[in-house]
Formats: sequence, C-alpha cells, structure tokens
Amino acid sequence: MAVTTLSWSSSSWLNNRTLTTPTTNQPIKQPSSLLVLAQKKAKKTRKIILIEDVTDVGKKGQLLDVKAGFYRNFLHPTGKARIVTPLLLKEMKVEEERIEAEKKRVKEEALQLARIFETVGAFKVKRKGGKGKQIFGSVTAQDLVDIIKAQLQRDIDKRIVSLPEIRETGEYIAELKLHPDVSAQVRLNVFAN
Repeated sequence: MAVTTLSWSSSSWLNNRTLTTPTTNQPIKQPSSLLVLAQKKAKKTRKIILIEDVTDVGKKGQLLDVKAGFYRNFLHPTGKARIVTPLLLKEMKVEEERIEAEKKRVKEEALQLARIFETVGAFKVKRKGGKGKQIFGSVTAQDLVDIIKAQLQRDIDKRIVSLPEIRETGEYIAELKLHPDVSAQVRLNVFAN
C-alpha cells in the first residue's frame, strides 16, 4: 500500500505569481511576508431601555449601558429590555407624556371632588344613644362611605378615610386622602336618636 503525501506551500504559490496594478499593468513589488488583518472585536456594552423593573439593575424606562453578554443571555430572552433605537426613544417619550397627562387628569378630579366635599357642609350621623353624650358602638369609615354614597352618589374607598375615634355625640372632622397631593376635610355631626 503506497501512501502519498501532498504538500502545498502558500509562500511558493505567492512567489510564483506576479501582481500588477489595474491601470498600468506594471508589476507590484511583493512583500516578503503576508499581512493578516484581524476583525474588530465585538462591542462589549449595549445601550438598552428597561421594559420592566429589574432587581439590582434599574427601573422601568431607564436608559442603561450593560454588558453585551448580560443583555444577550438574560435581559433579551426574558423580555426585560430592548436595545435603544430612535424609534424606541420616540415611543418611550410618547408613553411618558401619556402617563403624565393621566396623572394630571386624576389630580384634577381629586381637586374637584375635594371642593365638593368641603362645600357640602356637615354630614349627619344618627346612632342609638346611651347615658349622657355616649352612643352605642362607634362611627366607622364604612359608615361615612355609606352616607357619602347616599347623599352625593359618589363611590369612595373606605381606606382613604381617616376618622378620629367617635364614641360620643358631637361634631368631628374626618380627612379623606383623595390623592397623594390632595386631601379633603369633611365635618360629621353625630347625634343620638
């Protein structure tokens, strides 16, 4: 069995060839060594926008520079971030403006409701009376919510109502926290029947 070995030398092939310039057809001096150009390394960071809150990274809508591998292996597959593009920046700006307009509208509604509560006057609460000024039981936030619904046809959440402890007849002031920036004070007249 005969084994043949083939060898090919790139340097001998290059030495046997003569290169010419395209315009003059004159031979070009060949370099003695072969020049190899390496490709540029990939970017090590990516500019991203977070689509949702990510623990220890940032909040929704935040612009960040993160390592490419972290984006490629975690943020992108889970849908928690997107690479920044001009179109995405424009969409985020429009969404932010919409959210600001909604917050402004909610605050205006709360201010209007606060004006209504403060112009109504005192709400009357009837309770079964005991000795002197005492009443049986106490007046709760749910009682106030029911009275407001009956008189003003407005639904409010009992969790926004803060009342002092009411166990006697008299006049009291309750506070309604309608918005983080807006609160209304409501007067209550408690009397025994």
